[in-house]
Amino acid sequence: MKLTVVPGTFAICRLDPSATIPAWALGGDFVSIVRTSDELSIVCRQENVLPEIRCDGNWRCLKVQGPLDFALTGVLASIAMPLARAGISIFSVSTFDTDYMLVKASDLSQAVEVLRQAGHGIQDERT
Repeated sequence: MKLTVVPGTFAICRLDPSATIPAWALGGDFVSIVRTSDELSIVCRQENVLPEIRCDGNWRCLKVQGPLDFALTGVLASIAMPLARAGISIFSVSTFDTDYMLVKASDLSQAVEVLRQAGHGIQDERT
């Protein structure tokens, strides 16, 4: 797989399941919003999150270059397994075209190295 480090730092936020999607969440070129009966989860630019919002910050994002065919198997596993063996936690987001893996900013350099050693190509556009 070929991956790109997405510029910016992200936060993973949790709101009540009935909450309205806030305007602050919609800024930036990568936003993920998932509503379930238990919660409203938002992944967005960290600088957009209001201080009173429950969130976990300092995440960096790796984008799998797509689009990926739905028939492909093991895409996430080929990325997640080497990172898990290295003790690096992930948060994954999938879209119609591709997958994204978020890792803590403090783990990004190690994650890039681990993925390269696992045979993945990494385009590093860190900012």
